[in-house]
Amino acid sequence: MTKILFLADLHGNYVATLAMEQEIKRIAPDQVWFLGDAVGKGPSNIETCDWVKKNCDRALKGNWDEWIWDCYESIQKQQHDPFTEENRFYLNQIGLERLNWLHSLPLEEEILISGLHFRIFHGRPVDRLYQGYDSDDDLRLGFTMQSTKKKYDSYICADSHRPYIRSLHDGYAINTGSVGNNIGVPRAHALVVEGVLDSEEISPISFSILSVPYDNRKAADVALSTEGLPLAESFANEVLTGIYSR
Repeated sequence: MTKILFLADLHGNYVATLAMEQEIKRIAPDQVWFLGDAVGKGPSNIETCDWVKKNCDRALKGNWDEWIWDCYESIQKQQHDPFTEENRFYLNQIGLERLNWLHSLPLEEEILISGLHFRIFHGRPVDRLYQGYDSDDDLRLGFTMQSTKKKYDSYICADSHRPYIRSLHDGYAINTGSVGNNIGVPRAHALVVEGVLDSEEISPISFSILSVPYDNRKAADVALSTEGLPLAESFANEVLTGIYSR
């Protein structure tokens, strides 16, 4: 059996990321996959971006990772729209080398575990935002890879900041939740999958949501004390309450 941990949406919350790191050391997965949004929203984007590079075996790009690249391109074109000006902070913080690395990441991957073929992606920008309360028919749309139109048995995604495991008639729709900006329960969340890697044979597989407490007050204080962080009070409130405020 192989144990794979899937996580996403660090969003510059290094306090939460370090708490998750300690739990990863404890459970000792064979692989760690990152499903996007290393940066954006929170204050510590250098640290969370570098953490992904150091600790993850596979990494994908999320919508915020892409948006910061769009911000960079707008600046190169001397466009000064409100979105670019608001998010210039993140670009200035991470610098061009990290930005280029984020931009180079793929948008979707696949993995075979215990006879189930999973599509792996963040959500946006390659696809839509899939919520745990969506209908079965809406969730099933995620079984199709956008780049190749290949259909899969199941998918694992992120982006909604709420973990869920939904069993459909023809497969599973699963979300990792967020490490740094989870909505609902304000903890760091990830997904642990255990099964037989790269096996076409149908065999037992397990899915579990990892919920890790961290020092939310410290994470909020870091955000509030970071000069120039856009919407710092909103992010701090989200970290403390799990209530989305923007």
